[in-house]
Amino acid sequence: MLKRNLENKITKLLTQFPIVVILGARQVGKTTLAKLIAPHWRYIDLEQPDDYELISRDPVFFFQQFEKNLIIDEAQTFPALFSILRGVIDNHRDLKGRFILTGSSSPNILTSLSESLAGRVAIIELGTLKANEIYQQPLSEFYQLFTDKLHIDRLPKTKGSLSLPQIQTVWLRGGYPEPVLNLDKYFYNQWMNNYRDTYINRDIAKLFPRLNKPNYQRFLQMLCQVSGTILTKSELARAIETSEKTITEYLTIATGTFLWQPLLSYEKNITKSIVKMPKGFIRDTGLLHYLLKIGDENDLYFHPKAGSSFEGFVIEEIYKGLQALPITNWDMYYYRTRAQAEIDLILDGFFGILPIEIKQGIKVKSNQLISLSKFIEEHQLHFGLVINQSQEPMWLTPKIYQLPVTWL
Repeated sequence: MLKRNLENKITKLLTQFPIVVILGARQVGKTTLAKLIAPHWRYIDLEQPDDYELISRDPVFFFQQFEKNLIIDEAQTFPALFSILRGVIDNHRDLKGRFILTGSSSPNILTSLSESLAGRVAIIELGTLKANEIYQQPLSEFYQLFTDKLHIDRLPKTKGSLSLPQIQTVWLRGGYPEPVLNLDKYFYNQWMNNYRDTYINRDIAKLFPRLNKPNYQRFLQMLCQVSGTILTKSELARAIETSEKTITEYLTIATGTFLWQPLLSYEKNITKSIVKMPKGFIRDTGLLHYLLKIGDENDLYFHPKAGSSFEGFVIEEIYKGLQALPITNWDMYYYRTRAQAEIDLILDGFFGILPIEIKQGIKVKSNQLISLSKFIEEHQLHFGLVINQSQEPMWLTPKIYQLPVTWL
């Protein structure tokens, strides 16, 4: 079993809350992680008929027998579970670390949790494998930058433990554990194909039985084409011959099933005319590349989506790293003005504001730093970052620091 970055955080949360819920896409390792953290707990899989019947037949009686030390997998399949657990928890409100729940569809679960278990539950999102997890290296020193106020002195000083070829492999293949850890290319392609079909024909069909599956599949193909760009819902609607309302519903489904990562516009700069349209990307670049029919490194580097794919990869790597930290109340944005000034990623939290430009190449031209420089000046920031495929970190200007992607 691979060590995951979130292991320590979840273990800590179990000492503070009665329930920890692990959310994430199918096949990212939620069950494996839960069993790794609590190897001796009883395990219940609500997608197995016998286990579902065991709980649903008489839930009150079931929880009288199993008041703690229980892992419940795919909890969204039994919505009544959450209100039942509220009573179970409140009978012994001071007891912590009693249940681990997992789920694959956040809209259903989050609604139920907010209605029934507010204050009693910690919610954690588990993504696909981060690069350091695939190669079983510790989380980079880069993320210590966010555990206190941002300052130049806190920039990482120790070189990342991964090589550029390793990072490029993860960028190409993504992070779903089963296909990534199997080096057979035929198996990888078969797994990805089955995942796509299962996602649409089983998971989505079960959650949204009235959904037009052929239309949604066409929507996913279009979503791959616009991954990493500003979304125009009217254009997407015309492309698949549907309404903007339907596109909004499809985006909600893709986001809620952890396929799509939305990025909101950074609108706190009131002195500028800001583009407020949504942006986002397919979260796993391996799945993105499979759907775009990108088969190897050569296909990737010469593909017109290579730049936006690399941008999405870096943003998701940073997101997964920040998720593992004991920090809360932070957000990710993109920034673009009507005058075409653009910054790929802005992190905003108690640590401060950090603007980040992401470049696929090795070298950065001075004219590519204009937007970043102006943003730093206008917001009176200590520094901003450029993340690319260079070999060494260095100051590109007095307030712009180049950080190789291998240091993430």
